[in-house]
Amino acid sequence: EVQLQASGGGSVQTGGSLRLSCVVSGLNFDDHAIGWFRQAPGKEREGISCISTRDGQTLYADSAVKDRFTISSDKAKNTVYLQMNSLKPEDTAVYYCAADYYTGTYYWNSWRAPAMDYWGRGTQVTVSS
Repeated sequence: EVQLQASGGGSVQTGGSLRLSCVVSGLNFDDHAIGWFRQAPGKEREGISCISTRDGQTLYADSAVKDRFTISSDKAKNTVYLQMNSLKPEDTAVYYCAADYYTGTYYWNSWRAPAMDYWGRGTQVTVSS
């Protein structure tokens, strides 16, 4: 059984930091891009960042995300992390971990919610002003 267990959410003030963790089991870590989406109330689920652990490639939604968030992985722990710094109220959302099977090179335009093979339960991130 494939499981993605996300944790690390919480409530912080503007400018604070959080580190999300996604522990993956039941799938081959290196055959999947693994990363994060978020969904704010009334909005669509949007991709934030993912990592293809086979080659260490990291991808981000845009430069604004990349400037504040860092994705990383620990293969020994089958875990993907998302370090989030300089948090803003607009970062408030439920954050979801996901995995997408792939071959070859992974591209950002593949990191779309409908295409994901596996999902974890969300973890709430709330940033207050």
